[in-house]
Amino acid sequence: MTSITETDPPLQTTRARDKREALYPYLLIAPSMITLVVVALIPFLYAIYLSFHEARFGRVTEFAGFANYASLLADERFWNSVSVAATFVFIAVPIEFMLGLAGALILGQNVKGRSILIPLLFMPAMMAPVVVGLLWKIMLAGSWGFISYNVFERFGMFPDTSIFASPDYALYALIFVDIWQWTPFMMLAFFAGLQALPVAPFRAAAIDGAGPLRIFFRLTLPMMTPLLAVIGLLRFIDAFKVFDTMYILTNGGPGTSTETPSILANKMTFEFWNIGEASALAVIVWIAFFIFCNIFYQVAKKRLNAF
Repeated sequence: MTSITETDPPLQTTRARDKREALYPYLLIAPSMITLVVVALIPFLYAIYLSFHEARFGRVTEFAGFANYASLLADERFWNSVSVAATFVFIAVPIEFMLGLAGALILGQNVKGRSILIPLLFMPAMMAPVVVGLLWKIMLAGSWGFISYNVFERFGMFPDTSIFASPDYALYALIFVDIWQWTPFMMLAFFAGLQALPVAPFRAAAIDGAGPLRIFFRLTLPMMTPLLAVIGLLRFIDAFKVFDTMYILTNGGPGTSTETPSILANKMTFEFWNIGEASALAVIVWIAFFIFCNIFYQVAKKRLNAF
């Protein structure tokens, strides 16, 4: 028969210590969770509340049901903004992805001056979006911008005006700016992933006589899949809801040629004062991304062995 000796801790003390240890992880994440609830969850729940009410000119009145949603889904301007955002995303993100991966593979070849080149490459991503917008507004401004004068003027393109004033090309100029800003970020993220890959499989493949392309498609790409999936998903979401740079450069113009859902929601709120429909737009975008992210997660988990 066992007995409790004088050196054994009291049972209540042991339980109290176990309870503190169990609560310790929750105490660590509590500040972050409280911040998320206050900054994100509560405003989002209030936006849902507003989306079901008549809210105009700063006043919330009677319950409107799904009227705001019906009005928004019947609005051609909303669907135009979705089309603009989709065009922006499906052109910019794949180009950033491919250029970033190619640049990461080049950096992985012991390029001379890499320690100096990497901080320089990261500069566009470190710049505030407002600064990026002002920089490119000057570079592409009318006939006196650096690129406008030295490139467009010499080829007779966009005479006496800016490319951002062209309904046909303004969106592509914004895509170019986004690629310039975010390709270096993706390049460095992929480069960090390449550096973390184990060396042994690559040495074994080289000994077996595998060429660079075979090594890339059979080893590098499969092992990089989880990182590629996560970075691609985050960049896709971020590109769809881009606001700062577009607001500075075009504010959705000319007309509605560069008006994304983020720009449209801003105009609905602060120009048209139709807060109910603007809230409905935010909720619809959230639902669309929630569904997309869940589908992406399931497919990436089963087909790509990511996550």
